Amino acid sequence: MEMEPPINILGTPLEPCSEQPVTGFFRDGHCNTCAEDHGSHTVCAIMTAEFLAFSKYVGNDLSTPRPEFRFPGLKPGDRWCLCAARFLQAHEEGCAPRVVLEATHRGALDIVPFEALHAQAVSN
Repeated sequence: MEMEPPINILGTPLEPCSEQPVTGFFRDGHCNTCAEDHGSHTVCAIMTAEFLAFSKYVGNDLSTPRPEFRFPGLKPGDRWCLCAARFLQAHEEGCAPRVVLEATHRGALDIVPFEALHAQAVSN
């Protein structure tokens, strides 16, 4: 049985988010998701210093390298598949990162309103 290709929030095929650093729940460079992805790592976000500081403050340090998990640590400008709920929290706090809509999985819409994602959109 052939699986359907993943779809982004614009209704088109999901584009890659990042290979450097490699991101995604499956570490395949895409913000794909599945039932086991309880965090819904579906929002392709471009890191900012403000967002990285916010994320660390609320308990998810994305900037410190963790070699034991093959995680290089993120810096401003890096693209990363964020948990949809964390993006929504940052949006509500006024420090959401920019979003690549073409690389954001439609599953994000189960948690984040389209308008919140679109408000942070950049062209891919």
